[in-house]
Amino acid sequence: MKKISVMFILPDLEMGGAERIVTTIANHLSRDRFEPQILLLRKQGGYLNLLKKDIEIIDINTERIRHSLKPILKEIYRRKPDIVFSGFGEVNAYLSLFIKLFPKTKFIARETNVVSQHVTKKEIKFFYSFYNNYQQIIAQSDDMMTDLINNFSVKRHKIIKINNPVDFDFIEQKLLHSKKPESFKYNYKNVVAIGNLSARKGFDNLLKVFSRLKNENIILHIIGDGKDREILLQMKDFLGLKNVVFHGRQENPYQFLKHADLFILSSRYEGFPNVLLEAGACGTYSLANNCPGGISEIIQNDINGEIGNIENPEDFSQKILKILQQNYDKEWIKNSIKTRFSKEIILNKYEKVLLDLMKK
Repeated sequence: MKKISVMFILPDLEMGGAERIVTTIANHLSRDRFEPQILLLRKQGGYLNLLKKDIEIIDINTERIRHSLKPILKEIYRRKPDIVFSGFGEVNAYLSLFIKLFPKTKFIARETNVVSQHVTKKEIKFFYSFYNNYQQIIAQSDDMMTDLINNFSVKRHKIIKINNPVDFDFIEQKLLHSKKPESFKYNYKNVVAIGNLSARKGFDNLLKVFSRLKNENIILHIIGDGKDREILLQMKDFLGLKNVVFHGRQENPYQFLKHADLFILSSRYEGFPNVLLEAGACGTYSLANNCPGGISEIIQNDINGEIGNIENPEDFSQKILKILQQNYDKEWIKNSIKTRFSKEIILNKYEKVLLDLMKK
């Protein structure tokens, strides 16, 4: 049987959610049925080291997404893959206009965010009017699916919901010899938040919450970097938050998650937050802001976490105190994630989508 060639498209393989998911899918697709290749705008990023050796990398060496369209189309024309799998919102949008140039190739878009919350530029929103050109669109959450249907007139039958997978084997490997971070004080409760330091992730709201917990023995560890770093550091100083530590990017954030007393997701919106899944995979209880992006699909109340409203900092801070006074079963938390989002369950769904698409 001829193998199905699948070309995945991403800007790069930096340590982000979309990049992690595409790496996981490409690595674990059945090699009896599929031949994966990854087209990158820039051949860079930490996930390059995690790709299996049999995955061909196509580097078009383009800095800006808007300049990448012509070389992407040339590679599709030259290689004639059976399926093009575009895994990044802005690339998906631009590519949608040109799908009909390749009648023998099937096109899939994996959307990465609740689009109406994330996309602000009019010229990018324009391209979403061509989204129905895709044979299949993968939404990670009900919120994302509803948004595409109601706000962008995407046909319901074009969309399939597939949640993000969690690679337990990868996480357990990362935790094999990990120790408690030195910055974790034994006589303090250690709370962890992870994400890009941008407005979307809501760390400004989280600092307001912790301004109400200054007199408690609680340390907030924020992992990540981004354009709002200096603003957030100034805000920390202004609020007098001595027990808030910015760690920057960490090669192994899982050691922070495993040893944390609580994980907090403070985002204003999400797609389907991998870090919330990964916190659960490490056995850590979570408190998540009630934002769009599949939060209620992940959180099982009082089992693996709770949902609160971070816009009400007083109420959210009280929730933190209440949670930190209790103990939660780490195995229950892990099983809550494993039984619904393990890579084996989710990758079977991806393979089915790819196979079904080739029958159409």
